[in-house]
Amino acid sequence: MMRYCNYNGCNRRIVRGLYCDEHKPKRKHQSKNKPFYRSPEWQRMREYIYERDGGCCKECGRFVFGRQAHIHHIVPISENPSLKLDPNNLILLCESCHKKVEEGSRKWEERPYFFC
Repeated sequence: MMRYCNYNGCNRRIVRGLYCDEHKPKRKHQSKNKPFYRSPEWQRMREYIYERDGGCCKECGRFVFGRQAHIHHIVPISENPSLKLDPNNLILLCESCHKKVEEGSRKWEERPYFFC
């Protein structure tokens, strides 16, 4: 039996599920680096980078803490795994700047912040 996609305003018809392919929730892929991000070495490095960068997003200058504080690998682990714990390859970003840098809509460049 055919029915309409549950997405508000969509009039595509589907056979199974609640949403058409365009509006189906995207599944997050399981990161193969998940064990690394839970390791004590990463937790210590994360704390170090947070302290080194003064709790300040290096892109927009906003103070961040808790889940808003994201540590970004300038050179991704997939490109060079040997840099995954190199402090020179890690910077503190807020959630929104991290998302933009990861999506590629913004390239990270070092900027001086006098208020951080």
